[in-house]
Amino acid sequence: MKSLVIPKGYKPNCDLITNQKAIKFVKDNFERVFADKLALTRVSAPILVFSNTGLNDDLSGVERAVRFDIKELGRDAEIVHSLAKWKRTALKKYGFSRGEGLYTDMNAIRRDDSVDNIHSIYVDQWDWEKVINRADRTEKYLFETVQTIVDAIADVSEMAKKEFPFLTLNVNRNVKFISALEAEALYPNLTGKEREYELTKKYGTVFLMGIGSKLLNGKPHDSRAPDYDDWSLNGDILFYNEVLDAPLEISSMGIRVDENSLISQLKLANKEERLAFDYHKQIISKELPLTIGGGIGQSRLCLFLLQKAHIGEVQVSLWPDGMEEEAKRLGVDIL
Repeated sequence: MKSLVIPKGYKPNCDLITNQKAIKFVKDNFERVFADKLALTRVSAPILVFSNTGLNDDLSGVERAVRFDIKELGRDAEIVHSLAKWKRTALKKYGFSRGEGLYTDMNAIRRDDSVDNIHSIYVDQWDWEKVINRADRTEKYLFETVQTIVDAIADVSEMAKKEFPFLTLNVNRNVKFISALEAEALYPNLTGKEREYELTKKYGTVFLMGIGSKLLNGKPHDSRAPDYDDWSLNGDILFYNEVLDAPLEISSMGIRVDENSLISQLKLANKEERLAFDYHKQIISKELPLTIGGGIGQSRLCLFLLQKAHIGEVQVSLWPDGMEEEAKRLGVDIL
């Protein structure tokens, strides 16, 4: 099966019950450490939003949300792709001040996602958002936040290794900060994913900036919706995954659009009709706070820290016909 890759010689490093205990250990401790380091308060969040409000994350703009009508309300709703936009409105509602923020357990369905070793149609993230002021809208502030997140991941990795001695991963805390334009200049003949591989293989931990903006080849490094991240102040946290010999994106994050970058990016994306949505109007009128935020994949983090070969080893989802049987034949238990 093309979507299933089990590295030669790979064997699960523990039994199923120990695996579940390790998953809980990583999730519980990362949530605590991460929230403490970034001064975040946990809040409840929706799995549904009304359609045609502009609140759902449009991802790259082509993915279909799971949409249905609600009989009692007489309106259509859809399951979130992420809470990228909802969080900013929540910060206003709760009255958070500069330097304070929120995080939540986000559960989503992305029906059009690929299904392979690191992708599933079920997505679980710690979605987070924090209030900043205009002076914070700098690379320096962004880099400091990225380093804080990487340190939290490394801290929990060390904790997990003490609790579960079969774990051997060493997380590199020294982040290589590099723009997508610089990566293109270094590897002009490679695809975006091939550049990520070369960078993570060399540096271990990378923050690749400028996701969404066009490169010299006329294409973006990767797609990013034009109405939440500022494309000049965003990026992906990437690690080299030794088990799969591949780059692994743990977080997509960034400083969010202000009124100027929102208008500019919607124009570049030919999505100016979105300015009619209430959410976008509130940004233009400066009713919503300036923020930084992102999502950290829960299953992705467990896959990485627990040194698993397939995301199905750390989450329950739906898989193509034959994938579970083929994985079992190769000695891997899909949950």
